[in-house]
Amino acid sequence: MADIDLMGIWNKCDEMLVHQGEPYNAETPVDALAAEITPLDAFYGRNHAPIPHLDSADWRLRVEGLVDRPLELSMDDLRRLPERTVVATLQCAGNRRADLIEVRDIPGQVPWGPGAISTARWSGVSLADVLAKAGVRPEAAHIAFTGPDVSELADPPQPFGGSIPVAKATSSEVLLAWAMNDQALPTAHGAPLRVVVPGWIGARSVKWLQRISAQAEPTDNYFQTEYSILPPEADPETAGPGAGITLGPVAIHCAILRPGKDAHLASGPTEVSGFAFAGDDRTVARVDVSADHGGTWTHADLDPPENPWTWQHWHTTLNLPIGETELIARAWDSTAAVQTESPATVWNPRGYANNAAAHLHITCHP
Repeated sequence: MADIDLMGIWNKCDEMLVHQGEPYNAETPVDALAAEITPLDAFYGRNHAPIPHLDSADWRLRVEGLVDRPLELSMDDLRRLPERTVVATLQCAGNRRADLIEVRDIPGQVPWGPGAISTARWSGVSLADVLAKAGVRPEAAHIAFTGPDVSELADPPQPFGGSIPVAKATSSEVLLAWAMNDQALPTAHGAPLRVVVPGWIGARSVKWLQRISAQAEPTDNYFQTEYSILPPEADPETAGPGAGITLGPVAIHCAILRPGKDAHLASGPTEVSGFAFAGDDRTVARVDVSADHGGTWTHADLDPPENPWTWQHWHTTLNLPIGETELIARAWDSTAAVQTESPATVWNPRGYANNAAAHLHITCHP
């Protein structure tokens, strides 16, 4: 993928780890993962179809379904509502899938490392304000979103979509965003308008938003149930919509950023650092790091979160011995949930929601 001019096409830095050029799927580089806010040119990209280009002057948002007042809104209409800003981390449900692939192959899926996650300052209008303007009826239990990006993964092909429960949709943190890091929302990230659902898998933050529907049931869009965890023995090609656990809030997990994978280092005191993310409205309570296969653990220093919707960075210093070492990091969240020990425990046929402890092999020399 090195011949793809990412800077020219999507204004991305050359350090992006590109898994696919079309549809565009690329990870945030390690240096950017270590920043509190991810620069726009390093924010990860996850797509299931070619990125559409919409004219904001002609674009309209339809709000329909179980509402008292169906709406058709322009950007000017939306900007008349109070503007809100939230700092939030978005993460692909397949983040850290590469660790699961090492356990057992997962054909046809993007082999994400730890970089399908980024954090931005999002600005726009509260989804709750738009829904209030439409008047959601009491029988509506879910809010569905649809974009224009038609994916061939569905049979027959259909636009990407997803839904969230009304209780989440009307929470103050959920936005319809037109700005990112105090700049106009880039085309690659959903311009002119996208949903931002903090604490939930990125697939629910539908980009290039064109339609909102209030309904009694979750959307029947292919991608609503495709993003689900199937039992290990299931066949993703034949599994029905009810065969898996549909994904919503992100599960607690962490990643080791420094040192890098298979690094060769001098033995002795070594800084180890990474990030952790709890998801939903939880925060990271503790990160433990071990250099002796879990025999002993060191509690890492943990940066406080911007708010419950963001990742937290951690760091510690370990005295590493000469020879080969496996570093292990595990995070605990504010409900006392902790990461499982091995990726084998959470392996699933689509490779979603890997919240196993992070393992990193390094070699230390005298």
